[in-house]
Amino acid sequence: MLEDIKVLCHSSIKFEKGKTIYFDPFKIQEESHDADIIMITHDHFDHYAEEDINKIKNENTTIVIPVDLEEKVLKAGWKKENIITVKPNQSYIVKDIPVQTIPSYNTNKQFHPKENEWVGYIIEIENVRYYIAGDTDITEENKKVNCDVAFVPIGGTYTMTAPEAATLINIMKPKIAVPIHYGSIVGTKQDAEDFIEKLEPTIQGKILMEKE
Repeated sequence: MLEDIKVLCHSSIKFEKGKTIYFDPFKIQEESHDADIIMITHDHFDHYAEEDINKIKNENTTIVIPVDLEEKVLKAGWKKENIITVKPNQSYIVKDIPVQTIPSYNTNKQFHPKENEWVGYIIEIENVRYYIAGDTDITEENKKVNCDVAFVPIGGTYTMTAPEAATLINIMKPKIAVPIHYGSIVGTKQDAEDFIEKLEPTIQGKILMEKE
């Protein structure tokens, strides 16, 4: 299920499964211009980074964004037909890939207000459901997520801590859990290891981070 998936750094994830899909590209090293789809969870600089997006986009790339990013994306030169705006709790088809949006927000801090309508994504590829949580705490919505693989933030300060993220995963019960949102700005590899240690034995924890 994790073949051809990389966590590049922080919350930047790359799928190469038939289509090349990036989530929240950040600190991209090479100008590859290989993205079929770019999916953005929210507009903070470490998730929506125009400099990094420009290294991977091409004239056929589709960008998927929360509604409040539309003006920025248009100003950055995207054609309207290449933009898909999304709201939480909705279903979409993006280049033949089923996509669901899950609300992504803080419950005990102010960095990611629920009213901003920022999102996490569930995408389905080859009958596997992947959940990319975005910057979130434990919420009533994400406790109900049904997925096979979950990518969850564990760095604390702006998102869940490692123990909180493990609590969420133990409620959700995916087959595999991958820690993200650590190493570059907040959180350490030790946090990722602590997260995996706290998972129930039926859930495989996997560190994929390439660059901290």
